[in-house]
Amino acid sequence: MHRDQDFDPEQELPANKKALTQDLELNTLLRAMAGRDSFLLDVARIAILSSLTDPDAIVYRLQVLADCLQQPAIVREMYDLAVTATTGEKRVYLGLSPTSSPDLILHRSAAVLELFVGLLKRLWHIANEQAGRFRSDGFARFFAMLSGEFGDEYVRTVEDHLRELRFRHGVLISAGLGDGNKGTGYVLRRLPRERGRIRRLGAGNRSGYSFQVPDGDGHGIRALAEIRGSGITLVANALAQSTDHILSFFRMLRTELAFYIGCLNLHGRLTAKGEPACLPVPLARGEPALSARGLYDACLALNLEVTAVGNDVHADGKRLVMITGANQGGKSTFLRSIGLAQLMMQCGMFVPAHSFRASVCDGVFTHYKREEDSRMVSGKLDEELSRMSGISGTITPNCILLCNESFASTNEREGSEIARQIVRALLDAGVRVCFVTHLFDLAQRLYAERTDSTLFLRAERQGDGRRTFRLLAGKPLPTSYGEDLYRRIFRRALDARAAAPSEVSAAEPP
Repeated sequence: MHRDQDFDPEQELPANKKALTQDLELNTLLRAMAGRDSFLLDVARIAILSSLTDPDAIVYRLQVLADCLQQPAIVREMYDLAVTATTGEKRVYLGLSPTSSPDLILHRSAAVLELFVGLLKRLWHIANEQAGRFRSDGFARFFAMLSGEFGDEYVRTVEDHLRELRFRHGVLISAGLGDGNKGTGYVLRRLPRERGRIRRLGAGNRSGYSFQVPDGDGHGIRALAEIRGSGITLVANALAQSTDHILSFFRMLRTELAFYIGCLNLHGRLTAKGEPACLPVPLARGEPALSARGLYDACLALNLEVTAVGNDVHADGKRLVMITGANQGGKSTFLRSIGLAQLMMQCGMFVPAHSFRASVCDGVFTHYKREEDSRMVSGKLDEELSRMSGISGTITPNCILLCNESFASTNEREGSEIARQIVRALLDAGVRVCFVTHLFDLAQRLYAERTDSTLFLRAERQGDGRRTFRLLAGKPLPTSYGEDLYRRIFRRALDARAAAPSEVSAAEPP
């Protein structure tokens, strides 16, 4: 996921993660990426909320994603190998503690290493047989590392060591005598091959001193066990460290591939419905850029039985985008699609659109209206101002703020003036703002003051009142066509009443 470092699953997430998750409905997206896998869910959440800000780093990750989309079966196979390694290790190490005997440590480490060697062989064969199908620098470096560090020679060496460490012919240990004739300087020695064969045949030179521990001599057996443990302690610890090294490799492989598996899952869900998906073009900081064709809200699309309506937007050079128009015309959905697309692009994901290009930002912030909450100790306006104060204390230049009907909790004049002053201050500070509003006074005054860096969009409404859910460039109108909703709701009620059979009391005359 990075060119020169590992992905950090413990990294600190932005302070506004809760608001982003709620306002952009990220949980819907994350569940689609994870399915029922909690590990995928956690990795996807961290990756999406910890945006990259270097276009080159984003492109590096996007190229890896492009390979994954071209070769999903191979990527899933490698992920399954990593899962097998990490879950299998836990089963083998069950019950092992820091006070375990050297013999137990050695036995468990050898068992885990045998598991790992088999999985490394399969990974190595994938690298040798499938590397030519991948084009990204990320996979090229990964496959080169596999071939260089875990090739045939490495595997043969490990297998040879594992055979020796089974100690089928006993252990050969050298030691010296220390104070009180206690053993010191225990060193495990390699058994000569000739001696091993001779002992198997039960013949050969038996010069030297030897003794046998009688059956039932518990003290003698324990003493020999202690000597054996002293001799193999260094080897057992060294093997455990080697096993931990390979385990850390598999854990990181599982973590980093988990992000791409989540992307594959989401991509499959969307494309199965006929929704478009594209690899975005991230642009450097500086002049703001935002251009998209067929941009739609992926979270909405996941919950619809039909395909979502996409929008084209051309906001290059625009620092303020004001969105007005008819009620239920798709304004909030469009705003959410912008926020999702920015986050998805900056974590190296595809974007739900036919095409998307945008300059990177240093953070995405949201200020959405909230429903009534019985726990509030002050009015809704106070709550909105408090949240905006918190945002202003953390937002920095080159960030994006998405406002959805902010300050609509008070009257038109007061809400418009508060919002206008806040928008001006943010723009002066170098923050980009996308603002959905029904406050005509706010929209009209900003339209009158508009510059080349401002774009006004309006939700389209057809002559018969139908909504197309498309956003078009246009000046604010003094109505949101709330009467359309009124007529539609009451017409349904009247139609339902007319369609219901009339009830005539039996006591009434005909």
